[in-house]
Amino acid sequence: MTELDACLTEAAQKFGTPSYVYLTEAIDRRLAEIRAAFGPDFALSYAMKCNPNPGLLSWLAGRIEFLDVSSIGELRLGRQAGWEPARASFTGPGKRNAEIAEAIESGVGELILENLREAIVANRIAGEIGRVQDVLIRLAPSRVPKGFGDHMAGRPSPFGIDIEDSAEQLPRIFALPHLTVVGLHIYSGTQCLKPEAICENYRIFMSIFRDICEAHDLSPQKLVFGSGLGIPYHPGDVPLELNKVADGIRAELQTFCAEPRFSDTRLILELGRYLIGEAGYFLTGVVGIKESRGQRIVICDGGMNNHLPASGHFGMVIHRNYRMHRVGGGEGEEKVNLVGPLCTSIDRLANAVALPPLDEGDVVAVHCSGAYGLTASPIHFISHAYPREILVEGQTYTDISRGGFMSQFTSF
Repeated sequence: MTELDACLTEAAQKFGTPSYVYLTEAIDRRLAEIRAAFGPDFALSYAMKCNPNPGLLSWLAGRIEFLDVSSIGELRLGRQAGWEPARASFTGPGKRNAEIAEAIESGVGELILENLREAIVANRIAGEIGRVQDVLIRLAPSRVPKGFGDHMAGRPSPFGIDIEDSAEQLPRIFALPHLTVVGLHIYSGTQCLKPEAICENYRIFMSIFRDICEAHDLSPQKLVFGSGLGIPYHPGDVPLELNKVADGIRAELQTFCAEPRFSDTRLILELGRYLIGEAGYFLTGVVGIKESRGQRIVICDGGMNNHLPASGHFGMVIHRNYRMHRVGGGEGEEKVNLVGPLCTSIDRLANAVALPPLDEGDVVAVHCSGAYGLTASPIHFISHAYPREILVEGQTYTDISRGGFMSQFTSF
């Protein structure tokens, strides 16, 4: 049995299935790789929307410089997990007035303004409580290179101020007396496995940052680069070569930082899935096997309700199986359909996936589940038990489950 399978087996035996297992050693390795590749060029910001588990947040608090939150609920979770509000930035296109007020009153580091409305509301609120609030302006480029899984610019989008509208809207933001524009933010594409596309995207960022800062005589304190770094979810995906990204853009970043306007600017790489996605595994136990009209169906105790992305309903146009394996290995191989426990035909974790023969009580591990797994799933649908969440640090297994009203009924 591999070291990984020994770890997953112990987690399943101790805590049952369905469950998520997060391996801190894998996160530490990824952190070391990122810092080695980019050196001092970037500080890091964790986009907690990908996994807001409080136990994981607490563990990350001493390892990452900044936290990116996308709701007031996330800011509260971050604070409870030990993050100072001053280390957080608050992004998202639908901030409600009450959220903006609470963020400012709590001492959030920066509001990331997605539109002019947010700027006007934030200015009014800051003025009413006698503060001047630091803000970053999010910009939406006119294009995103090919190779990104999700585009948040280059087309109609709710995210940020379209670069075409910046000449008209940005002066109005700069003129607001209770806001201080301390920098700019761009996150225009996600889940890219092509180093050349990521480098091209960063060049677009730097060009926009130069133009906007010159136009408004801004010497920014912070410039946020949305990382876009992808992970190999599916069989056949080629993992991203991070060193090719760093080698392809390092000289241009250094030239950029040497320009007088940016000599004191802190560049920030905002990332989530690339940091923790591959460090997480979703464990689902086999409840039963059914032969149906020439196909073998494996019914599991956790499915779409626990892992919507693996079921193909989180942005996929055509379902592609996640990488997965039978915990403990096994001889031979058969193609099976892997389904969950829900009373709906769309609760399917895998179609015709090749695995060693499975039987009741076996456990399947779904890879790349550390990010956008449980947090993106309809856990209340049909009121099944919440899955456990387990943080593994060396030989220590800690239950960091967020739980719920039926969590005591998890099984193995």
